Amino acid sequence: MIIESTAYPIEIDFPDILPYKVGNTGVDWITTFDSGTAGPHVMISALVHGNEPCGAVALDWLFKQEVRPVQGKLSFAFMNVAAYNSFDRNDPTASRYLDQDFNRVWQNCSLNGPEVTRELERAREVRPVVETVDYLLDLHSMQHKNAPLMLAGDQEKGRALAKQVADPEWIICDSGHAEGKRLRDYDGFGEPTSPKAALLLEAGQHWEAAAGPRAIAASIRFLRATECVSADFGEAFLAEQPPLVPQKTIEIVAPVTVQNESFRFSEDYLGMEVIAEKGTVIAMDGDTPVTTPHDNCVLIMPSRRLLVGKTAVRLGKLLD
Repeated sequence: MIIESTAYPIEIDFPDILPYKVGNTGVDWITTFDSGTAGPHVMISALVHGNEPCGAVALDWLFKQEVRPVQGKLSFAFMNVAAYNSFDRNDPTASRYLDQDFNRVWQNCSLNGPEVTRELERAREVRPVVETVDYLLDLHSMQHKNAPLMLAGDQEKGRALAKQVADPEWIICDSGHAEGKRLRDYDGFGEPTSPKAALLLEAGQHWEAAAGPRAIAASIRFLRATECVSADFGEAFLAEQPPLVPQKTIEIVAPVTVQNESFRFSEDYLGMEVIAEKGTVIAMDGDTPVTTPHDNCVLIMPSRRLLVGKTAVRLGKLLD
């Protein structure tokens, strides 16, 4: 069952991204700038989900700043543009994807398989460019109005990169979803022996005005951390944003995957709730209670897309 809240007002402007369609890579909606000197290939991606415009806001801002890499290459990628173009203010959650979640197809068995969906076709188009990327920041937003999160994966390299970026306050160390791999976990990004690393920013609620500036600020800090731009790039913009605070890290102990169509949460959780006692029932999955595995369990991004096989919530432990 899908029970998504549409109570949040649409405060954010959806930028016109048509000027960025052609690019220079031979793949629509991806543009790469080459410094001509040795260095990593850095990418910022947006619109993996079509109803999450903050990433488009950030890339539009970066394009208009005419930012160029001081070493290596820098790419800006608009991913599921077809879903973005289908956005309907009267049904704002419907454009998350067209046929299937673009952020669950990033395993070779799907990308190399026979299935044909609009999301898979687009993933296959962008895949050759993605495979050349060394550092990725994938820009997203959330169903509910919560503090921004940086999803760093389950590898130490992701956590280290998140700490270099130093924004936002909350780092989430997670291993993904049973339903399928995210772009952030594809190929070398998710392999401990590869130097490649990727982060996924959740900039706040999908349509809140603050999500756009948060995505821009995190993008600036990511580009600085990867030494793709000068150390003072974006300083004037950052000076107008809230100051950084010390980061805290939450390790995801377990994702809760929906097994029954009658899955129901015990309360209307919005995310970042701390459940004090181990064994507290937070949901019923059919006749099976879903309980917290430890004291002070943090609920991360409880979903309203309660479909069999999808993640209902992630259960986390505060590390620092």
